[in-house]
Amino acid sequence: MKAAEAGTNKPKPTKKTGTAKKPAARRKKNRHGGLLGRLVRACLIVGALGVFAAGYLFWQITHYSPPNPVPQREAGIVLGAALWNDAPSPGLKERLDQALKLYQAGRVQKLIVSGGLDRNGSKLTEAQGMRVYLVSRGVPKDAVILENRATSTYENLVFSRKAGEAAGIKSYLIITHEYHASRALDMARFLGFPDPVVSSVKSKVLNAAANETRETLAYGKWQLDKLLMLVGLKSV
Repeated sequence: MKAAEAGTNKPKPTKKTGTAKKPAARRKKNRHGGLLGRLVRACLIVGALGVFAAGYLFWQITHYSPPNPVPQREAGIVLGAALWNDAPSPGLKERLDQALKLYQAGRVQKLIVSGGLDRNGSKLTEAQGMRVYLVSRGVPKDAVILENRATSTYENLVFSRKAGEAAGIKSYLIITHEYHASRALDMARFLGFPDPVVSSVKSKVLNAAANETRETLAYGKWQLDKLLMLVGLKSV
């Protein structure tokens, strides 16, 4: 009787249900989930940094304060913009009128007008169109120096300084719009302009929101270009 009872107390064999495979599957799932989570977090961090950088650049663009009074320099560099039917566009006229005021006030003795040929059917370069405008308003032709090659703000500054140096000029005012001033000044400092100054004008004819947004993107691109130049991955 005892032997029978002892037999009934033996543990029953358990069936294999495949539970041994679950921990490995769970680890694989967790590994994939962890990788996805890290990727999402990295994207969020990069996105947040991008928003912060854009906000900072936008703040710099909209809070630029021009010097008052404007210091005296040998020449003013007028940064080019579009011609309409070979005449300065309304926005470019604002820059030229600012240059004219500075010239008439004796803040500069020469004006360097900078800009190449537009791709809008113009027969004159931006510089040529600007000189015609200034001369028609009383600036002597020999007081206007042409720079006919530039197609960007960076080239405006590089080529204008070369034109100025050829004429014996050593100090410059940079003349442009307010929304453009911060980037132009940063470029001039990077290029080693001696004590660069930007005299800017607030536009009454251009769409402020559109230009400030576009300028934020351009400023961001310039910061990247500058970094590549500093590490030698792009030519200066």
